[in-house]
Amino acid sequence: MAPFTDKFATPAEFQKAPQEYKDLFLKVMTIQSDSELGGPHLYVEKWILAAPTAEDQMMLAKTAAEEFDHHRKFVKIMADLNVDLNFQIRNGREKRMLEIFRMPLETWADMGVFGAFIDRVGGYHLSDFAECSYLPMAKIIPQILKEEAQHIAHGLRILDTLCQSDEGRAEVQQSVDRMYPRALDMFGVTGSKTSEKYLNWGIKRRSNENARNEYRAEMQKVITQFGLQEPDPLKGRHYL
Repeated sequence: MAPFTDKFATPAEFQKAPQEYKDLFLKVMTIQSDSELGGPHLYVEKWILAAPTAEDQMMLAKTAAEEFDHHRKFVKIMADLNVDLNFQIRNGREKRMLEIFRMPLETWADMGVFGAFIDRVGGYHLSDFAECSYLPMAKIIPQILKEEAQHIAHGLRILDTLCQSDEGRAEVQQSVDRMYPRALDMFGVTGSKTSEKYLNWGIKRRSNENARNEYRAEMQKVITQFGLQEPDPLKGRHYL
């Protein structure tokens, strides 16, 4: 299949698109919408009031509000395409579509690693939609990416504080060991035929493997910066 270059500017134009295109777009949007709830549903109750400083509490509250707003925007796009995703906000952690959002954040180090590592995966996925062939989706991405950058920055600040001590660094390492391989899994299976279809239809701009490799190279620098060790990226993972 030759790369698809058409753009769809309205829901009416979308409805005239080839069925495979519509099915793929609705599938990835359902996952993206659900994922925007993943973080808040993990840390709102657990950490907003338990965070160690007023600034941390404010940042987590702000992050949660922005993630809920991202979810709201994706739900609106889907509603315009006659798909109702309002049920997602009522789903508990155990029903999240991606494994990482079903794992509790037990320590403050978990919260930092979630922000620095997992929110960064979210940024990679979102940036793949920046030139999406469905223009209402592409239009909302720049502002969302600006907000995601702040979420990542807060996670890095948490790690920086913790890694000032050997005890804190050891706690961060435990969190990295648990979450980093799962972060790599979030990019999907290497050589995925579905991933190729997203590229061909202009829905996304990178393959699963390319995005994961870019992410891993970036995170290796972060891991080194904080004096950590990169976990075995293949241990127990399913993306090969």
